[in-house]
Amino acid sequence: MIYVKKIFIILAFFLGLAVMLMGLSFVFMPKNNMSEFGMEEVSANGILGEKENTIDVLVLGDSESYSSISPMEIWKDTGYTTYVCGTSAQPLNYTVTMLYRAFEKQTPKIVILETNTIYREVTKSSALKTKIANYFSIFQYHDRWKSLGWHDFIGKTNFTWTDDYKGYRYNSSIAPSTKKDHMRGTAVIAKIPELNIRYVEEIKSFCDENGAKLLLLSAPSTANWNYSRHNGIQNLADEIGCEYIDLNLMNDKLKIDWNTDTHDKGDHLNHSGAVKVTRYISEFLSETELLTDHRTDAEYAKWNNSLKNYESVVGKS
Repeated sequence: MIYVKKIFIILAFFLGLAVMLMGLSFVFMPKNNMSEFGMEEVSANGILGEKENTIDVLVLGDSESYSSISPMEIWKDTGYTTYVCGTSAQPLNYTVTMLYRAFEKQTPKIVILETNTIYREVTKSSALKTKIANYFSIFQYHDRWKSLGWHDFIGKTNFTWTDDYKGYRYNSSIAPSTKKDHMRGTAVIAKIPELNIRYVEEIKSFCDENGAKLLLLSAPSTANWNYSRHNGIQNLADEIGCEYIDLNLMNDKLKIDWNTDTHDKGDHLNHSGAVKVTRYISEFLSETELLTDHRTDAEYAKWNNSLKNYESVVGKS
């Protein structure tokens, strides 16, 4: 009986702790998806303000994703809705968080994972922290205590903000790359960390379960990409049964000019380079025949308004 009592006390303690953490998580969780409400990565989380079940294509990854793909260009050319949930130096544990978060109210038919993030090592401690934070958001938003207001205690979550650029980060500056042979052929295979492989397998399984096609995509980058990494991703794609496109090997079609199409010496594309990549992606999406042109659909009128705001800054391409 003594042992039973001890076990009961321990279980009661952990149950009480879980209830307390759930309550605190509700209070500390941002009630809107704007920075003034404490939301992290507001551009990527702008997807939370989009109308339910209106996003056709979800893009995930690090800064290569939001520098290379412009959803407004895709909308203009095809009428498909795309959102880039890319963040700077995004590790795969946060990629999975963004994937699940996006699918809470959206049902994309295609998920594009930019592959540079697959080579960002995720530590076991970081993976554990992310998993705990996904259950108890108090661990992610604990710094918000200074800005808590009455609405945080009694208000409902209501994500209202949307990004006219849909996660794309516009940059028109130019800083040429001097590296011209970054895709020199080799049989060497760049090793992908085992934990990262499991994350990609989880993403693939989740997409399969939710009726979405997963595409691995390597954006042009002379600083981050090479043929050994291409080999590593190709092997992974073959193992999990996933399509892989390496745009670094398709410059005969893209016509990326490393003198004018990068803003930081080949690390990321600038806007002119992003337009070239996005035009290719628009063609690819059209060829899948999975998506519908929404440009004349009144339910998507706000996308035409966003396009006007976008073009008022970047111009018409």
